[in-house]
Amino acid sequence: MYYRIIRNDMSRSKVITVATMIFVTAAAMLVSLAAILVVNLAGALDMLMTQAKTPHFMQMHSGDINPVRLKAFAERHHNVEEFQVLELINMDGSQIRFGDRSLANSVQDNGLSIQSEKFDYLLDLDGNVINVSDGELYVPVSYMRDNITKVGDQAVIGGKQFTVAGFLRDSQMNSMLASSKRFLISKNDFEELTSVGNIEYLIEFRLKDVSKLSEFETAYASAGLEANGPTVTYPLFKTMNALSDGMMIGVIFLVSVLVVAVALMCIRFTLLAKIEDDYREIGVMKAIGLRVADIKKIYLAKYAAIAATGCLLGFALSFVFRGMLLENIRLYMGESENSFLALLFGISGISLVFLAITAYVSGVLRRFRTISAAEAIRFGASREKNGGAQRLNLSGNRLFNTNMFLGVKDVLARKRLYATMLAVLVMSAFIIIVPQNLYNTISSEEFIKYMGIGNSDIRIDIQQTDNISEKAAEVIKTMRSDNAISKYAVLATKTFNAKMGDGSEKRLKIEFGDHSIFPVAYAEGRAPAAEDEIALSILNADELDKKVGDTMILVLEGEEKDLTVSGIYSDITNGGKTAKALFTGHSADMMWYVISAELADPSLIDSKVSEYAARFDYAKVSDIEEYIAQTYGSTISSVGKASNSALVVALVITVLVTFLFMNMLVAKDRYSIAVMKAFGFTNSDIQAQYITRSTFVLVIGVILGTLLANTLGERLAGAVISSFGASAFQFTVNPLAAYFFSPLLLVGSVLIATIIGTLRAGQIKISENIKG
Repeated sequence: MYYRIIRNDMSRSKVITVATMIFVTAAAMLVSLAAILVVNLAGALDMLMTQAKTPHFMQMHSGDINPVRLKAFAERHHNVEEFQVLELINMDGSQIRFGDRSLANSVQDNGLSIQSEKFDYLLDLDGNVINVSDGELYVPVSYMRDNITKVGDQAVIGGKQFTVAGFLRDSQMNSMLASSKRFLISKNDFEELTSVGNIEYLIEFRLKDVSKLSEFETAYASAGLEANGPTVTYPLFKTMNALSDGMMIGVIFLVSVLVVAVALMCIRFTLLAKIEDDYREIGVMKAIGLRVADIKKIYLAKYAAIAATGCLLGFALSFVFRGMLLENIRLYMGESENSFLALLFGISGISLVFLAITAYVSGVLRRFRTISAAEAIRFGASREKNGGAQRLNLSGNRLFNTNMFLGVKDVLARKRLYATMLAVLVMSAFIIIVPQNLYNTISSEEFIKYMGIGNSDIRIDIQQTDNISEKAAEVIKTMRSDNAISKYAVLATKTFNAKMGDGSEKRLKIEFGDHSIFPVAYAEGRAPAAEDEIALSILNADELDKKVGDTMILVLEGEEKDLTVSGIYSDITNGGKTAKALFTGHSADMMWYVISAELADPSLIDSKVSEYAARFDYAKVSDIEEYIAQTYGSTISSVGKASNSALVVALVITVLVTFLFMNMLVAKDRYSIAVMKAFGFTNSDIQAQYITRSTFVLVIGVILGTLLANTLGERLAGAVISSFGASAFQFTVNPLAAYFFSPLLLVGSVLIATIIGTLRAGQIKISENIKG
């Protein structure tokens, strides 16, 4: 019986049934996709790091090294499972050529490495440890993605010719957020090229108990071992690898939650519209003695069938799109070992959507208890108590014409009815604007402030070279006499020991200079302005348990100095554990220099980058826009795709919901429409009133949605960004897109759907709807 009722009902209301099915399908597809992508990302990342045996603690070091002392520390420390020191030949990008293309403009530190013997393996695209032969070169997979080279190409590095034998996955340096990239060559080729570049050491440890990683870091620092370079730990390796796809998945998850909420509202629209259409029939069923539970079963069966079909379609569609969205994960990390688990999570996701829909429908159907059989049979529609607009009367109206006035009055009189449509429009605006603002933010030059880098035109890095301070002075002298440069800042980094509360010492990499010229984003406080102040990165502040205003002790050349924490800032550079200070007089033994400059004429950036790169071959000279593109390009691309998808989803939602809502209103207002027609209102007059209602609700919805997107949306996006060491997050908004084009698209969609949805109002006959 239920099957026959459902089939007949669906055939009578094909449009509404299809529209509802689309909503459920979209919601189920997005929820299933988010679940599948999360499990695949986690599984692929774990598989990569397991196969590669990623170090739990890695200290990069430039300069002399004492392997005997390091080995003794490793043997002495009870938590060390394995220890090794790998050599890396850092090469200038201009010395690495693929055909007629060089890596001269690469912002990455490109180096040559041999395959490790113990752990930290470099893997091929099948996940196997690479065994490289003389004359062969394996290239980081990021250069494959950027179409820099392909298998079989000839490469020249430091004057020696190689054949590109394949591409490698590097669990440490896969991500473009990692500032270094490793090329794999044979041991013989490595020894031949040792004199061509600068040797850097990767001091690596794997621990027996990773939960005691922080304790191990403190022990390493207290031992005064080699630390002339960034320190990176296992959790940060995972974060950097997961970031690009993780942000895309985060956007999809946010949109999926909102679409589920909208799908429930859509079902509410269609269900209320159906109840209005069947009002008299419902009254008859109650009059002849049918129980409310039996009447509910008829409607619940229909929507359970729609929900089940939509969820299955959504699950099937998730398989269509997941291949495209998993492409980047598979390229950088390989296949996930959790494929079956991802399938189960996808099924769980659509099951939750199905249960939510059936539970919601059951709740909406409780209104059957309030339907009066006599009233339903007599009027054929529910009698509403209009309130909230009694003070508005047509005779006192001076602002609107008659149709506009009646449209606005109806919205104010039936606020509860229109609240659902308002909520949908607010969510649609939110779905469009938040991913759009997130994309604009991470693709803007200002975003690097959240990464721990000041916003300048040119960035010059001097590291891994002899006489580093003298060479930095040479660059500074040139900048001072260069009239094209309007301002510049010099920041030097050196390692100092900080006293911990228990008396132990922690090694801090402190960048000192004038931090006010090209400031980073501060979560709390400000940049240091006096020599007795220090600013800490978020990760360091958490580890040291310091807040703005707290004091800490720093050991400077054997003497203890009390410093006050002036600020806490965002940073993901150098492992995210850095500090900034202003004190001077400690220019010896610098680890590296970063010299940033701003030009009076931005059009000269390209020529100045080329000029300085040619003049100072020991420095890495970068255009900041190119730096952003190369470092965050894949992240920006992933979020851009999600943003565009969210825009399409929101517009489809808006059109369908508005259409369904107008259908429901017309069904509900049959009596009112018939009365207006009897008084001489034309079909175009009635349609104008509905358009006014939609526009009035739309304006409020867009305003609320925009405000919500720039408050709650900003906090949600900030929570994602702050999870990897960046904070103090603020949206960079494109006003034209956020406040003009997006609302314009919403307005156009709503008006089109309103016009189509109210066409049936003209078909309502006076004689059939004015009775009693």
